[in-house]
Amino acid sequence: MAEESSPPRKLSKLASRYRGATVEDLDPPSALSLNPTDPISHALLTAFERDYTHLTVVSGSNRALLGYLSIPHLRILLENGKVRETDEVSKAMVKFRRKGRVYKVITMQTPLEELEIFFNGGETGKEGKQEFAVVTDERRRFVLGVATRTDLEEFARRRPA
Repeated sequence: MAEESSPPRKLSKLASRYRGATVEDLDPPSALSLNPTDPISHALLTAFERDYTHLTVVSGSNRALLGYLSIPHLRILLENGKVRETDEVSKAMVKFRRKGRVYKVITMQTPLEELEIFFNGGETGKEGKQEFAVVTDERRRFVLGVATRTDLEEFARRRPA
């Protein structure tokens, strides 16, 4: 009998409530995208106004997804003096790696079970836990929204068992 190289990822107890739902059913808010040259002060104000914890960063020339800005992490960087509010977003953003890792495409049609597996580190758990997912079109040309682990948990809790 052949052994599996890694056990399949287990879903949460709430996963039974997904029942065919997709990311679109989470009704994720539209992504708020910044350019790498925007000042950090603009990012903070924009995130505060909309109560967002993560903002996507896109190229100013072709709107390609470059990375993201975590507002909680940004606040730590500001408190420690590693960045200033007048600095550009590029100084504090997390860049998506283009080499070595496969980018997991999350679209509005992605099943919620698949989204939960993504949040929990992928099929093997080796990808690292994620708190949010950038929702794009199939070809990753447009950022459509951001879905968070909290969005998924709240959706499951609101649905009857």
